[in-house]
Amino acid sequence: MFVVVWQFEVAEEKVAAFEAAYGREGSWAQLFRRSPSYLGTELLRDAYVPGAFLTIDRWASESDFRAFRKQHDAEYEVLDRACDALTSREFRVGAYTV
Repeated sequence: MFVVVWQFEVAEEKVAAFEAAYGREGSWAQLFRRSPSYLGTELLRDAYVPGAFLTIDRWASESDFRAFRKQHDAEYEVLDRACDALTSREFRVGAYTV
């Protein structure tokens, strides 16, 4: 399994829209589901820091993730730009093999 982890800071007034886009059934998950190798997304909200979130995207393998990105790069970039306004900070924590 291959996992990509992102960290986000979100203003309180944008939390609902952020959760709708980045949650298990959100816009990102809908895009990722175009690949049979996508295994799901977890959205974690920090219990102590307001507006702090992590996403964990799971893929069957790194090569499957890379193939998805290559095949869907244009759609990925359009969605990424559309979601820019939802966050004040975005940081890729890492990409890990399990």
